[in-house]
Amino acid sequence: MTSVISIVVVFGALIFFHELGHLILAKRAGILCREFAIGFGPKLFSFVRNETVYTIRLLPLGGFVRMAGEDPELIDIKTGHDVAVITNREGQVEKLIINNKKDFPEAKTINVSKIDLVHKLVIEGYDHEDQLLSFDVHPQAKMVYNGKETQIAPWDRQFGSKTVGQRALAIFAGPLANFLLAVVLLFAFALYNGLPGEEALIGEVIPDSAALEAGLQDGDLVTAINGESIQRWTDFQRIISSYPEQEVNLTISRDGQQIEVPVTPMSRETQTLEGEVVYEGFIGVAPATERSFLAAIQYGFVRTYEIIALLFQALGMLVTGTFTIDDLAGPVGIFQITGQAAEQGLAVLLQFAAFLSINLGIMNLLPIPALDGGRLIFIGLEALRGKPIDPQKESLVHFVGFALLMLLILVVTWNDIQRIFF
Repeated sequence: MTSVISIVVVFGALIFFHELGHLILAKRAGILCREFAIGFGPKLFSFVRNETVYTIRLLPLGGFVRMAGEDPELIDIKTGHDVAVITNREGQVEKLIINNKKDFPEAKTINVSKIDLVHKLVIEGYDHEDQLLSFDVHPQAKMVYNGKETQIAPWDRQFGSKTVGQRALAIFAGPLANFLLAVVLLFAFALYNGLPGEEALIGEVIPDSAALEAGLQDGDLVTAINGESIQRWTDFQRIISSYPEQEVNLTISRDGQQIEVPVTPMSRETQTLEGEVVYEGFIGVAPATERSFLAAIQYGFVRTYEIIALLFQALGMLVTGTFTIDDLAGPVGIFQITGQAAEQGLAVLLQFAAFLSINLGIMNLLPIPALDGGRLIFIGLEALRGKPIDPQKESLVHFVGFALLMLLILVVTWNDIQRIFF
């Protein structure tokens, strides 16, 4: 149950903050955001606040912010159609009733002769006495169809009306939010778990380890290995890892005395980014830690940068064929690893959640249609050409990209299932 809750919380947070980034920058640009959704498929829960419908949907495989102008806008009302209008005290139309007009006895029905709900915001038509009536339409007027209200989107509230910079920021804000979330998660990890001190001071000797067998104790300060003086914990790790199954002699400072402790590092298999399997030594000790607010902030930013660089390096190896599609994990595999991280404690879960958040941000920035990176490519092309790409052609490209992306997810999910269950 702990693993299930952890998976829900971690993935919910990653999706929520990603979409929140889009929402905040879009609203700041004045774009009408129709829906903020966590998940896809049928709605499980929804509420409306400040023009936006907030929903939780059945399939927890992502989310979206639906901005006005990205999809075909509302119902197309043509001349000759009968609609009913409800006006406010200033005489502006605040509701346009498309059907079931009998449910709104206070509304006035007209046969439309002219309508513009995007630029001029006017509607004209003839009533039952054949009298021509003209109304201004309120910028936040709602259309009512089958009892459901949908706010109109004047041109200045639509995504396409904004500058290239505003649109690019609204799209880039999602991945950026994931990077910032990773910084916060790694900051929280550093405060919760502490950070290794610079000196090679042993904070904990792990049970059933080579260090315990050799007689090492908590609080021992390693000053030299095989006669080579060391100052930092990173030096200690580097030297020990290079001696798997080979005895080394540690010089230890304990209670003011210098003592020599021979120890034989155990060997473990690891894989480099180049795909090469190597063996490294370890003796089973953890460094002494310290908690510092400023050091934790620095760790959050530095470690986030390091993970970003590492993931881009891995992507490059995927392109060159060093990694293959079989090395990728899909939703099933990621869920399993997240559960395993949760079982190892909060510290491990915080680090893994930060890694996933950065991964999500980078994947969304890839120049793949239907992802944020693909949309940024089209915005960039518009900036170079001085005019936008044909919306229908762009929609087709995104549709094909989305279909191929779903196919990739199916393939890696099948690989996950085979790897885990067979």
